Amino acid sequence: MYTNDGQLWIATGESPIMFNAKMANRHGLIAGATGTGKTISLKVLAETFSTAGVPVFMVDIKGDVCGIAKQGEENKHVTSQLEKCGVTCEFPYKSYPTMFWDVYGEKGIPVRTTVSHMGPTLLSRLLGLNPTQEGVLEITFRAADDAQLLLIDLKDLRSMLTYVSDNAKELQVKYGNVSSQSVGAISRALLSLENAGGDIFFGEPELDIKDWIRTTASSAGIINVLDCVKLANQPLLYSTFLLWLLTDLYEMLPEVGDLDKPRMIFFFDEAHMLFNDAPKALIEKIEQVVRLIRSKGVGIYFITQNPADIPESVLAQLGNRIQHALRAFTPSEQKAVKAAAQSFRPNPAFDTEEAISVLGTGEALVSFLDSDGAPSIVQRAFILPPQSYMGPCGDDLRSSIINGSDLYLKYKDAVDNRSAYEEIEEERAEKEKEEAEAEAEKERIKAEKEAEKERIAQEKEEARKKREEDRERREKEREDERREREFKKKFAMVNKAASSAASQIGREVGRKVLRGILGNLKW
Repeated sequence: MYTNDGQLWIATGESPIMFNAKMANRHGLIAGATGTGKTISLKVLAETFSTAGVPVFMVDIKGDVCGIAKQGEENKHVTSQLEKCGVTCEFPYKSYPTMFWDVYGEKGIPVRTTVSHMGPTLLSRLLGLNPTQEGVLEITFRAADDAQLLLIDLKDLRSMLTYVSDNAKELQVKYGNVSSQSVGAISRALLSLENAGGDIFFGEPELDIKDWIRTTASSAGIINVLDCVKLANQPLLYSTFLLWLLTDLYEMLPEVGDLDKPRMIFFFDEAHMLFNDAPKALIEKIEQVVRLIRSKGVGIYFITQNPADIPESVLAQLGNRIQHALRAFTPSEQKAVKAAAQSFRPNPAFDTEEAISVLGTGEALVSFLDSDGAPSIVQRAFILPPQSYMGPCGDDLRSSIINGSDLYLKYKDAVDNRSAYEEIEEERAEKEKEEAEAEAEKERIKAEKEAEKERIAQEKEEARKKREEDRERREKEREDERREREFKKKFAMVNKAASSAASQIGREVGRKVLRGILGNLKW
């Protein structure tokens, strides 16, 4: 509950426990075993910050946090908790201004980012790359940046990987060695990411974090609820997405120093997923962001079962703590309880380590920073019940909130703008066209040479045929001349013989005729 003096009433121990809003950007921790009331503490804090005018981001892993958008209802559990907290004033049940988001776009406004915006470090973790493969991915990003090629979605990255692989020799001098094996491994990892739904996450329009830092007309902070029921089944995608949100918020916001109240509060549920198998370099980066982001007016609150889930370097920066019950049956669990107890400033009224093991549901050990930034003495207290609905809000209410938002119109439809894929494909197409034209020119020249050879061969053949015809013609002429000479010779001989015969016959005929005329006119 928010009080008029800027104090946030969160719980009641021997007296009401107030949370100074000015210290809220010093970050915090909500820890405890399953079923001990962590979600209640989360909702109470979110409601209180919203009432104070602070925008909130929170994840909904089990599907019940969304009830913060619906007015709460009185029941025996709430009444009992109010009595334990000593609430004698009016406790109004209310709904809170809420906006729903979903990476898959199924139960909220779609949340997208670009491959370039996420960067090679987080993407390498998301893809599970080894140091060598991460180096190749960094080269790919650097080459894309230098060529001013936008990596928006996974097809852009895949095209860029192919480009880097195809031009490895040229790029090696400037960026370093790029092995085809590493490119192949990254491509296989991208395929696995697509199968896990990661391709939906990358694209445009890209989320503008400023759209989460909003208040209503009555100055209430809007609570942004990210539905993670489905996303939590992909732990690596879930954790990488939250880390991207954290780093993006850090890069985007300007320095503001200490404010009377935070500009925004982020709640990261199942915080252990953020750090599982994270390399040392990444943990160091998270530590740096957590340490520096408070000067930008942002408070980060991790929710996890055991404080030991969070690296010591990060845990040391979480000044506001709500510790619900931890079970201590095994030696490792007993060690974790002891470590959790030692993180509090002792209260001489009770044994902190013993109290952690016997806390009831809705009860917690609470320690907030005072106005000077020093941890207060730990108190055993009952957490106030939320004023919103305890269960899911219902699909009808969720849909009406989503469809009625101007942000839904802004983000609902994915767009495929011109990016690296189109640029590289056009370059490849142009290169293929040039190669095709060069090949066609080569074929044309070859065809011309073949045609020239054929023409020359044909001319030679025609010349040969002409020579052959001329030879045959000359031989025929010589043969005709020979035959003519022989004919003339024979004709002359025949003519001579015929002339001789004709003369003899003429003489004979003449004689016979003459005798007949001179005689008795008989032949």
